[in-house]
Amino acid sequence: MILRYRISLIVFFICCGYVLSAQEDSSSIKRDTSLFVQGKVATKKVDTIPRHNPRKAAIRSAIIPGWGQVYNGKYWKVPIVYTAIGIPVGLFVYNKKWYDRTNYAYAVSLSPNPSPDSLSKVHPDLLPLVERGASSSLVNYRNDFRKNMDYCVLFFLLAWGLNIVDATVDAHLKEFNVSPDLSLKIKPVMSNNNYGIGLVFDLHKARELPVRGIR
Repeated sequence: MILRYRISLIVFFICCGYVLSAQEDSSSIKRDTSLFVQGKVATKKVDTIPRHNPRKAAIRSAIIPGWGQVYNGKYWKVPIVYTAIGIPVGLFVYNKKWYDRTNYAYAVSLSPNPSPDSLSKVHPDLLPLVERGASSSLVNYRNDFRKNMDYCVLFFLLAWGLNIVDATVDAHLKEFNVSPDLSLKIKPVMSNNNYGIGLVFDLHKARELPVRGIR
């Protein structure tokens, strides 16, 4: 009697474990597989593609120019970005150098008796102006170089900002899906008793074709 009772308990637990495992398998099938409707299979679409983040692209381009373009996969834009930023930097260095030269030459020209040592430090292109005492010409040259430096800073900031905008726009367009379901229709239009022809351009999402199940 006791032996028979133990055997029935063992069989009961085995059946319970089998039922539980079968329920887990069926639930996993419901979660992971397809849904059968009228002999057809409607596949469940799982989005495994990582989303592109425009904010990350903007922050990276703001920190290092071209980093956002690399994040977007537009590697060919990196030389363009550095060219657009490098030209104002190079022009700024050039104008800054000549600004210092003209500023020093102007200071020497104001001296009534400049020493030979100070004259030797004047750039050869500016030395004739110093010897003639053309202080006004030196001031005009210095102001021009100063103005060019300000323009270089402005264009540098503009190029840096365009670099950020370009990376952000590219990141937004990365998720833009062009649907194959496009249509251009010609429809009659009536407005205030006036008749005409209108062009209607429709952009629809792509339709998912059903996949037939195995019978």
